[in-house]
Amino acid sequence: MARGTDGRRCRDPQHVMLAPGAWIGILGGGQLGRMLAMAAAELGFRIHIYAPEPDQPAFSVAERHTIAAYDDIAQLEVFARSVAVVTIEFENVPALALEQLARFTLVRPSATALATAQDRILEKTMARSVGVDTPAFAEVTAETLQSAVQRVGTPSVLKTRRFGYDGKGQAKIRQPADAVAAFDSLKQQPCILEAFISFEREVSVVASRGVDGSFTAFDVIENEHQNHILATSTVPARIPDHLADEAIEATRRIGDALAYTGVFAVEYFVTGAGKLLFNEVAPRVHNSGHWTIEGAESSQFHQHIRAVAGWPAGSTQRRAPRVVMTNLIGDDVLSVPDIVASKGKSLHLYGKAEARAGRKMGHVTQLFRDADQP
Repeated sequence: MARGTDGRRCRDPQHVMLAPGAWIGILGGGQLGRMLAMAAAELGFRIHIYAPEPDQPAFSVAERHTIAAYDDIAQLEVFARSVAVVTIEFENVPALALEQLARFTLVRPSATALATAQDRILEKTMARSVGVDTPAFAEVTAETLQSAVQRVGTPSVLKTRRFGYDGKGQAKIRQPADAVAAFDSLKQQPCILEAFISFEREVSVVASRGVDGSFTAFDVIENEHQNHILATSTVPARIPDHLADEAIEATRRIGDALAYTGVFAVEYFVTGAGKLLFNEVAPRVHNSGHWTIEGAESSQFHQHIRAVAGWPAGSTQRRAPRVVMTNLIGDDVLSVPDIVASKGKSLHLYGKAEARAGRKMGHVTQLFRDADQP
């Protein structure tokens, strides 16, 4: 049973279309939750944020917030009963929390989709099951480390199965003798060993899937990283049309396999031979999709709110021949006076009080009417 548009129980949750004024709950209070809350307000919804940490960026733009742990069963029930639907702003929310919330209200995406995306073995196995190529990989435990290295070969990358991001939770293995030290550096957690890919570029597809299975995708994005953190995203990606079509179709199949509801992103490697390889899926709005706020008819944040509210998707049409999004990381935020003095640049700050090395403080988007403009 689920809530209807006015908070009452509804017997057919797949056909609920929330009316403006309904409450939407968001697990997580970071910058993605902040931008989701802002988009929801523009569409007439009210937002309740649930996060375990105080002073979160999303709190200042949401009507209500709850500070409680993700395993606090009593608080989760109170939160669930206060909203018509719950969604997430980051992927490290425990899937068990979503299962608990689903006892009392709609949860989009589902706990099953989240659990798959949280586990690098499960997500790559899923991708292969729907015909999407991945790098060679093997499951790693203390007992299987050496056999995994023999199967996958070197150079390769050892990653924790769960919770790694921005380069954290991984170690490169250049030769078999490095394997034990690499595994020890990750505290012998359950891992995945992946073949090292010498790629030409990294791209991502940010897409939305509705409760009815309808699918829309933004243009394929080309991403550049510095110190394992996304630095810039540019659309359109510099890849052939047939490869862009392949990336979008692969993303559609992945969304269907997850029975996903909401916005998600899939990251791919493009090899020098022009082959597309799945890297990972992010079950949420994505940093590489921030360009859509100014650069597309409907932003990824509006698309996500539309999807979880049971609304049809908006247009993904790009508003300029070329769009570039640049992250402001750490002390980059000191350049704000220059940015606001520049014409054609849209500034977004995340409300974080302290700039630290590697911390995403905001981003800047620029639309280029001439695709060849630097």
